[in-house]
Amino acid sequence: MRRAGAVERCVKRLRLFHNPGMAKKIMMKLFWFLFLLPNSTAAVPMDSPGREEQPNLLSQAISTEPSPTEAKSPFAMLDDVRLLANGLLQLGQSLREFVHKTKAQINDIFQKLNIFDRSFYQLSVVTSEIKEEEEELKKTTNFLKANNEEIKNLSLEINSKINGILQERIQLQSKVGSLEERLKGLTESMVPGDQLSEITTLKEVIEAQDKTITNLLKAVKDQHDQLDYQKTKIKNLEEKLSYDSFQDTVNKATDSDPGAPHTLEYLTGNSTGLHTNDMPLDCSELFDKGEANSGIYVIKPNHSDPFNVYCDMGSDGGLTIIQRRVDGSVDFDETWEKYEKGFGDLEKDFWLGLKKIHSIAQQGLYILRVDLEDWREEKQWAEYSFSLEGPSKDYTLHVSHISSDSPDAMANCTGMRFSTKDRNDDINRNFNCTRNSTGGWWFNGCGETNLNGKYLWLKSKGRSVRRKGIHWKSGSGPSNFLKITKISMRPASAAESFN
Repeated sequence: MRRAGAVERCVKRLRLFHNPGMAKKIMMKLFWFLFLLPNSTAAVPMDSPGREEQPNLLSQAISTEPSPTEAKSPFAMLDDVRLLANGLLQLGQSLREFVHKTKAQINDIFQKLNIFDRSFYQLSVVTSEIKEEEEELKKTTNFLKANNEEIKNLSLEINSKINGILQERIQLQSKVGSLEERLKGLTESMVPGDQLSEITTLKEVIEAQDKTITNLLKAVKDQHDQLDYQKTKIKNLEEKLSYDSFQDTVNKATDSDPGAPHTLEYLTGNSTGLHTNDMPLDCSELFDKGEANSGIYVIKPNHSDPFNVYCDMGSDGGLTIIQRRVDGSVDFDETWEKYEKGFGDLEKDFWLGLKKIHSIAQQGLYILRVDLEDWREEKQWAEYSFSLEGPSKDYTLHVSHISSDSPDAMANCTGMRFSTKDRNDDINRNFNCTRNSTGGWWFNGCGETNLNGKYLWLKSKGRSVRRKGIHWKSGSGPSNFLKITKISMRPASAAESFN
């Protein structure tokens, strides 16, 4: 029992240690005392004469003498072992808590050091920027000082010259005054009084005529300025009248022959009667110049001959219409040549032409807008930022969805080349989509979007027939068979360009 009390006191002392290395050493000693030494001494008999020469190390470690009446045992008591085990468990738990706490403190210190490093780096960057700005400010200050000195010197020099001129003027005025007095005296002495009065009268008449001439010159100048203003105004009116008369001629020609294909042909500068630099680049420029009525106008994009377009003027500006389907009066199952040049009637169904669309689109960033209406009179719209490559790339289309009132239906069209029934540029050449469908479009594996398909008045039940019609499939929903379609383009705004 005395040994157990000593071990318990030893364990309690061990729990007070916070040094893991020291605790580990003490545990190794305790194990050695309690297990190894008793086993080694058990081989020596209790009554052996050599037993007195071998010291009991366990008693030395605990420093408590056993009672004479106690039975001596070469093995540690079970209670002592249990007590020591509990103490060691508690010591291990304390050491683990201490290690976790130390790790948490070290992590916290590392985090603070990282924050300090970032703050110090940012401070260094700001300091370097401040130093650079300070150097620039010093250079600017020195430059301004030098300029200030030069200006100051010039100002002093100018002031001195002005003072000299004023003094010379005063001197000249005094000399002129004295000369006038002398001349007057000489005149009075040499010229008779009646002649002198006559000369004075003539002088007054000459002064009056001089004043009249000055007023006439001023009036002539005013009239000249007024004439220049009227001339400029007349020129502007003539240009406007010439443009309006040309538009009237175009409208009359269109009204006289609605099916005439010449409305989509390129025009020459002589046929318009206008200078090509005076023609707008697109319908939005016409809207900015004050045109508020929708209709057919002449535009001239950069690097292109002028041609007719239909402009849709509304609250959002001027939209250049590039495709429209309203009544099925035009067959859109045309060849590559027709799709490149354009076909149809600008007042009804038409395709403006890939070449013309490309000439407009290459002027800058444009927004493509699609307006649709199905046979249930339900309407949809969608807007895309887009670009169109030239004929060498078969007018490859690039679109990125911006906004709409329904899911995106042209995602599979981006990056596609234009295809017609006589020219298949579909990326999946195992399928001839223009043969399964109709019309020209940016096909991709016979997708579910084609606004240039066959105009169908009734919804067909057959899938092969439906694929040939005008359809627009948004996401995983059903295809919408359309009654009216309109594709237009307008320049992107500043916010849309930034995005």
